Amino acid sequence: MKFSVHSLLLVTAAAAVVGMPAAKAAQTADADRGEDNDDIVVTAQKRSQTLDEIPFSIDVLAKERLENGRAGGEDLLFLAARSPSLYAEASSGRIFPRFYIRGLGNTDFDLNANGPVSVVLDEVPLENPILRGFPLFDVARVELLRGPQGTLFGRNTPAGVVKFETVQAGVQDNNFVRASFSRFDTVDAEAAVGGPIGGGFSLRLSGLYQRRDDFVDNEFNGGEGGFEEFRDVAGRVQLGFDNGGRFKANLSLFGRDLSGGSRLFRANVIRPVTGGLVPDFDRFATAQDATQFLESDTYGVSLRTETKLGNFTISGVSSYIEVGVAARGDVDGGFGASFAPPSGPGLIPFAAESADGITGHSQRTSEVRLSGPIANGVNFVIGGFYFRENLEIENESFDTLGGGVRNGLAEQDQRTTAYALFGSADIDLTDRLELAAGLRLSHEEKDFSARRLIGPFGAPPLGPIERELRATNLSGDISLRYELDAGSSIYARYARGFRAPNVQGRIVFGDAVTVADTETIDSVEAGFKGSFLDGKARINASAFYYSTSDQQLTAVGGAGNFNQLLNADHVRGHGFELDIAVDPARGLSLSAGLSLNNTRIDDPGLEVGICGAPCTVLDPVNPVTRNALIDGNPLPQAPRWIANGTASYVRPVGPGEIFGSADIIYRSNINFFLYESAEFRDSSLIEVGARLGYRLQDINLEISAFGKNIFNDTSIEGAIDFNNFSGFVNEPAVYGVELKKRF
Repeated sequence: MKFSVHSLLLVTAAAAVVGMPAAKAAQTADADRGEDNDDIVVTAQKRSQTLDEIPFSIDVLAKERLENGRAGGEDLLFLAARSPSLYAEASSGRIFPRFYIRGLGNTDFDLNANGPVSVVLDEVPLENPILRGFPLFDVARVELLRGPQGTLFGRNTPAGVVKFETVQAGVQDNNFVRASFSRFDTVDAEAAVGGPIGGGFSLRLSGLYQRRDDFVDNEFNGGEGGFEEFRDVAGRVQLGFDNGGRFKANLSLFGRDLSGGSRLFRANVIRPVTGGLVPDFDRFATAQDATQFLESDTYGVSLRTETKLGNFTISGVSSYIEVGVAARGDVDGGFGASFAPPSGPGLIPFAAESADGITGHSQRTSEVRLSGPIANGVNFVIGGFYFRENLEIENESFDTLGGGVRNGLAEQDQRTTAYALFGSADIDLTDRLELAAGLRLSHEEKDFSARRLIGPFGAPPLGPIERELRATNLSGDISLRYELDAGSSIYARYARGFRAPNVQGRIVFGDAVTVADTETIDSVEAGFKGSFLDGKARINASAFYYSTSDQQLTAVGGAGNFNQLLNADHVRGHGFELDIAVDPARGLSLSAGLSLNNTRIDDPGLEVGICGAPCTVLDPVNPVTRNALIDGNPLPQAPRWIANGTASYVRPVGPGEIFGSADIIYRSNINFFLYESAEFRDSSLIEVGARLGYRLQDINLEISAFGKNIFNDTSIEGAIDFNNFSGFVNEPAVYGVELKKRF
């Protein structure tokens, strides 16, 4: 790192302490405005609009839906199932969230994985999967843009965009400090302070500190002491400028330092033949003999500008980010091996210990847009985008039985450059009917090289193996929106998006470098957005159908510890999303969401390798290749049903008010791999959370008690299939107390 995140956080904390007494009292009504407020403004189309003005399916997470989900030191996986059609999982701990929208995602675990869901932080796309795990703090809202976003966001958005908007430097009266202590000695602290400093300038400093002790005992004699601990520190310093609206700028400097354990794989916790967890599964115990650790650091800078030229606005966003990571874990999930007893738990055919790291990385982005009205009822935006990423990856394996000596080493080197020109326009055809359309021309170049320096099990060195990928794509969308009345509208939309070509060269164990060609998606969607009962109730509903061509898929695992890319002829999906919010009584707010996502792989000849463990394959098997034929299968990690709900209640009592909230999330059955088996799947997940507290309004102080997964649902989130029936599970029940002070 070019600077110390710890130093950044010390500066942040010091500034917050000094600035707190001078800060104004918070306007909590504005700061706490929820996602159900009709006037909430989003920037899903890179300009300020209300939700009703957006002609596609969008959800905004704020207030209780964020606070309850993030409680107890949770990472970005808390977003899973908190909005219809949104799911998330990870096999690499807190650094590598894999997002899925409408069933579309990518199960690839390598460090150059290329997903169909774009993650955007303050208008900066976070392309590397490790960057996508940057923690959420001092956040204004999370916008979920469903469906292809090929016009304004471009590459790698065929499924949609998860868009994070933090509180900017110019925002006043939104200063706070909060701290919580919860189960497993978890500490979660966050602070932010900001406001004008004179001469049109403003400053905002924010920081996050999270830590947890290990809570899973290692019962292997001589093994590491425990697992699931972490320490996560992040900070942001922002300098803003506003000369009265003619020119605005926001410079952001941010960083992160994470250390702890990697994802805990548990050997033979899945029941053969029937699936599900074994009867004697213990969340708080395992037995492993390999080394496990996870370290990651990130730093970056971004600049957002806005210049008014009459009726037009020139907007610019530029960024530079670097990330590094080193992760090592016990892939077999146990100790010893069947040929070198003692071993267990259960059958361990061979020991497997590996590590992955990013040894060099840089990402540069730049975007310039011109927007404004060109005639009465006609608004436009045109712009250009540039992206450059340099990435160096190291993959290693180790001989656990031989004392942890490295016995495999491979390197990957990837250079990616992308350019795009785009334009979009909104035209008022009548007082109630609006037409919107846009196009984007994108070009990408990717140069890749991989080589194996040390081969495990006597494999010789290999490479360098080089691949050059080039692609040009035209994407876009067109929509009609009709305003039924002042509070409701209907819309219809066609959109095309694409995912840039990708390469996979994890050749520690395999010899193949595989390439996935450009994926395109065509989607149609129709929906309704409306408010009722004098604004006390809202309903957003959408139905969609999509078809992809050359769908990029990742065959993970199988008989070896590596990934292979392939293209399916088509993947088709259809379903709906429904969001409802209502304020039935004073102080009471209710919201609920439901989605159906049906996905299907359509490629009669497509086949993939099956489990190395003797699982019960449910697909037809090619008798010659012994591969599974996956035509007709749903996509992996694509739940058919997702549902969620929240309820909050506030009642004045004495000098303050009591507040409480509860939330529930549900996802239905998921398959972990492209092939279907009885073992490598999970039936469902249901997690319930709650919060109860008291707020002293005069001094803006609140104390609360909270619980997450309070009924301790235990569900398998993923598995490893090449060695044994290893799996990893969701977070256990967490409960704690939190103190929050606004200034």
